[in-house]
Amino acid sequence: MTRLTHFALGLGLLGVFATTGIASDVSGQDVLAVWEADKTHIFAADDVDLNDFAWVARPIVVFANSERDPAFTQQMDLLSQRPQDLADRDVVIIVDTDPSGESALRTKLRPRGFMMVLIGKDGQVKLRKPLPWDVRELTRSIDKMPLRRQEMRAGS
Repeated sequence: MTRLTHFALGLGLLGVFATTGIASDVSGQDVLAVWEADKTHIFAADDVDLNDFAWVARPIVVFANSERDPAFTQQMDLLSQRPQDLADRDVVIIVDTDPSGESALRTKLRPRGFMMVLIGKDGQVKLRKPLPWDVRELTRSIDKMPLRRQEMRAGS
């Protein structure tokens, strides 16, 4: 898997990725601390353990057989259009575009080609989609979850 880099949010280049890929290497770092410092950070599946995000964040895992998969490219573009809406809902984005790497997430979730998976803070799969979804659809699904409703009532 190629090493991926941050969104270029600071430069105002929403939807544009650095030329080396779409998520950066955080191996050896505390992934939760990296995410808390920058909630728009995109993680490679090899660098994370879902347990790190239990009861803290809602992972969205985007699988594809290649970074060039049109569905993957479209999904990443859609996610980049409204990063604050995702950050407000404690979403962490994780990508896996290397089927030969057999990451723990790929083994657990068993995607076939492109697949987007939304996982709740409780670690349970809440949504699986074989086609890209936009942030509006995702946030509506998240906002219907009991834990998210509780967070909204509490003002989180």
